[in-house]
Amino acid sequence: MTDARRTALDDAAREGIQQEIATLRDRREELAAEVRSRDPVGDQADSAFALRLGDELAAIDDRIASLSELLARGRVGEGVPDGTRVKLRFADGSEQTMVVVAVTEEIPAGQEDSMITANSPLGTALTGHKPGDTITYRAPVGEVEAHIITMDLP
Repeated sequence: MTDARRTALDDAAREGIQQEIATLRDRREELAAEVRSRDPVGDQADSAFALRLGDELAAIDDRIASLSELLARGRVGEGVPDGTRVKLRFADGSEQTMVVVAVTEEIPAGQEDSMITANSPLGTALTGHKPGDTITYRAPVGEVEAHIITMDLP
């Protein structure tokens, strides 16, 4: 079983991540400028080079998104394991039991309300918490607060 504890980012880590994002954005701009300046008519070598540039741009975009999410969360950690069963009590007094799944495709039809993905706002809010804790997460209706009644790891 993986340790689901989260560690807060310190100032040095935040600064390092922000610097990496700045460097990646500079590199992305260089690549984008190169793509814009390329002659649209070329041979196979030119096409292969353009594809490689596109792949590199996509990888940079993915890394920037990942680092930005890490900064927004302010913590690092493994997350809640697939198969975790959690019972929550919401501010209106309602209770709901949910199961954490790794990917959306694992959610059976008709059970969407009782399952959450590990990387969803609720799934990430659960990371590092235990029964008795109160969590908040962003939902389409705004900030939601929930009290963890039980959390059974797989």
